[in-house]
Amino acid sequence: MKLHGYFRSSASYRVRIALNLKGLSADHLPHHLRKGEQCAPAYLAINPQGLVPTLENDAGAILTQSLAIIEWLDETHPEPPLLPKDLLQRAKVRAFAMALACDTHPVQNLKVLARLRELGLPEEKVTGWAAWANREGLSACETLIAHEDGPFCFGSKPTLADLCLVPQLANARRFGVDLAAYPRLLRAEAAAKNLAAFADAAPERQPDAE
Repeated sequence: MKLHGYFRSSASYRVRIALNLKGLSADHLPHHLRKGEQCAPAYLAINPQGLVPTLENDAGAILTQSLAIIEWLDETHPEPPLLPKDLLQRAKVRAFAMALACDTHPVQNLKVLARLRELGLPEEKVTGWAAWANREGLSACETLIAHEDGPFCFGSKPTLADLCLVPQLANARRFGVDLAAYPRLLRAEAAAKNLAAFADAAPERQPDAE
């Protein structure tokens, strides 16, 4: 398999964790987002959105969007499972993951922040926007799992929720968010970071890290 990504991309980070948990290897092909390499014609030919990650499987099929990639990995390599068997818990895990991957991360990603700068917002306003988006999403997620058993987001094993949480907390720190208000999320993050699958997927451990 080939994984097109970027070391600091939260979405790529999620997929790296999933691959590690499944014990799968992939050739990592970096595309430097700040240099605009994701907009090169050759890359747009496989991912017309110009986003990372993109996964090419061994048969050459192309998959985009991190959550779709992760669920495909989970369905084709079911151990260890990333979604609970219980249908209600499965829906809760997906909802938590989407709160971060669909409603929080996209409004503070590089593309949106670049557009805010183009519109003339000063840098402190741009950073403030990103911090606000993270606080909004994390506050909701803290409540969503407040009464869920731990130490992970949903129980004693990592799920899709944790794969989305750990990269988002890393983003929040980059934008100066005080995370003390989210003790339940921090507990889940600590449990995840004790696992090699999460630690090895961290941005600073990637070959293309700056």
